[in-house]
Amino acid sequence: MVIAKAWALKKHFDGFPKTSDFDLKKIELPNLKDGELLLESVFLSVDPYMRPYSRRDMKEGDIMIGTQVARVVESKNPAFTVGAFVVAGRGWRTHFISDGKDLQLLPSNWPESLPVSLALGTVGMPGLTAYFGLLEVCKMKPGETVLVNAAAGAVGSVVGQLAKIGGCKVVGCAGSDDKVAYLKKIGFDEAFNYKTVKSLDEALHKASPDGYDCFFDNVGGEFASVAINQMKKYGRIAVCGAISQYNDSVPQKGPYVQLPMIFKELRMEGFLVTQWNSRREEGLQALLKWVMEGKVKCHEQVTEGFENMPMAFIGMLKGENLGKAVVKV
Repeated sequence: MVIAKAWALKKHFDGFPKTSDFDLKKIELPNLKDGELLLESVFLSVDPYMRPYSRRDMKEGDIMIGTQVARVVESKNPAFTVGAFVVAGRGWRTHFISDGKDLQLLPSNWPESLPVSLALGTVGMPGLTAYFGLLEVCKMKPGETVLVNAAAGAVGSVVGQLAKIGGCKVVGCAGSDDKVAYLKKIGFDEAFNYKTVKSLDEALHKASPDGYDCFFDNVGGEFASVAINQMKKYGRIAVCGAISQYNDSVPQKGPYVQLPMIFKELRMEGFLVTQWNSRREEGLQALLKWVMEGKVKCHEQVTEGFENMPMAFIGMLKGENLGKAVVKV
């Protein structure tokens, strides 16, 4: 008999999440039936999307949503061998039973030298978000200038590096001097700390006096309102996230986007990476190749211990992570 631990949403978040909003449960798992397998989570992901999605998709008492890399520990399903690693979206739990339909094996050419946790980050959903957001939404071209905010996070850090591979000039901003130093280290042409600049408008203009062709927006809010005025004519904006607004109890008020969008004939598109599920393998293989060639560098913020999931989630929302935030069970 296996006893799984799971974190449930005890109370819907009011403003910033608190540890008291979560409840640690124990769940007794039944014996396997034919076609099923037992898995144990090895690494779990904490991501910004969990904050707005919890309100939209969850009831109080539900297991927190999320993705893990899990190891097969027992199998009555011929498609999965014991010891194999998979990516699953089974929420914040240590063990679970699956019929295999909701599992994705790591790419068959995944090197042993590469941490499996990267399947939650650079060679996983965040990396794919950067890949398809740049190629399909921003439609970046060599020689263009790309702006990305939250640039030291799981998605933003990959966006910047992929834009450099694509022959673009890249400007990034982040919330600490250490993060800015990291952006310079991984190849950003210009980077600044948005918390310490006197004027965001001036900082953006100084970084690229001619403006921006592409803006990959992870933040929304005031940053986006300022940045939109620095776009070049026919610029493209990929709206990936709005982390500046996720914890607001009262919605922020404008400014509004219509005038700069009209005068500059901008294209602004919100997207979810699931739109390109049919091309997932293409994206993963491209990202895996660039990581192995050293063209894309990865940084992970690893929190030890399943009991620290809420703390890791809250820390990520506060911007304490550099790169991808994961929890090692």
